[in-house]
Amino acid sequence: MKATVKWVGDETFMGTSESGHIINMDANGGNLAPSPMENVLMSLGGCSSVDVVSILHKSRQDVRDVKVEITGNRVDTTPRVFSDIHLHFVITGTQVSEKQVERAINLSADKYCSVAFMLNSSVNITHDFEIVDV
Repeated sequence: MKATVKWVGDETFMGTSESGHIINMDANGGNLAPSPMENVLMSLGGCSSVDVVSILHKSRQDVRDVKVEITGNRVDTTPRVFSDIHLHFVITGTQVSEKQVERAINLSADKYCSVAFMLNSSVNITHDFEIVDV
């Protein structure tokens, strides 16, 4: 897997994935685009969400929507790495099993999510969930 990042100007950068997709980044606190650290949070949320949706579908849950709200706390010293990240999953569906949601989230966190595995050695990652029945 490969990617490139090109400086566009000021503190703005353009990342291009090997598959040709583009993402803009703003090192200036995310004024014009997500910052690289915001991208880390979104990557963790995306990776985890992919797993959760897949596992819930395989367990035949009637899931209509999955959203994950991610909160990251950073240390005050340089480099300003994340110390803690919390993922709050909001699962919307009909008669979705709490047991199956908990299982899906745990499998993602403990077995499948590559981003979580990379961060786990230095970041305290926690998660919880709520189910919205429709």
